[in-house]
Amino acid sequence: MISSNIAKRYARAFFKIAGEEKRYEYYYDELGRFSTILKENKNLSEFLANPIFALSDKKAVVESLLEKIQISPLTSNFLKLLVDKRRINILSDIQGCYRELMDIALKKVRVTVKTAFPLTGETSARLQNGLERLTDREVEMIVLEDRSLLGGVVVRVGDTLYDGSVRTQLNNIRNLLGEEI
Repeated sequence: MISSNIAKRYARAFFKIAGEEKRYEYYYDELGRFSTILKENKNLSEFLANPIFALSDKKAVVESLLEKIQISPLTSNFLKLLVDKRRINILSDIQGCYRELMDIALKKVRVTVKTAFPLTGETSARLQNGLERLTDREVEMIVLEDRSLLGGVVVRVGDTLYDGSVRTQLNNIRNLLGEEI
């Protein structure tokens, strides 16, 4: 919980700076590129998290890496600050918090849709349009196939779950009939 609050503080600070240039997505992508490198390279992330190694060595490695992947000076300075403050290990949490702030500012919402069968392009577009009207935001939709649903869809918008699956409907009928008997 404490690291979550710290991640939120860092994300808000970086988001505020990114807001001055109105380049929220650009800086989010840069954070994501560096975060991906840390996730894919376990040795690097362990090196940066290990207190035995000197801070100057960690900064030198990060600076070298940032030059190679061509990160903007703003993001580069932010990542170096995280190394200085020994917070680079919570970069993925910071990135997640930043994404939430960015989605609010850009009026976007991320939606997960589970279906029993693949959606056609037309059905997917109609569902996306309906969700955009429902949320009054631009929808980024991820469609997953789940054969256990039998039919229908299950839609997750943030913390809200809309379950229109045949399986749930059958369970509801079963529970209703069980109460009647």
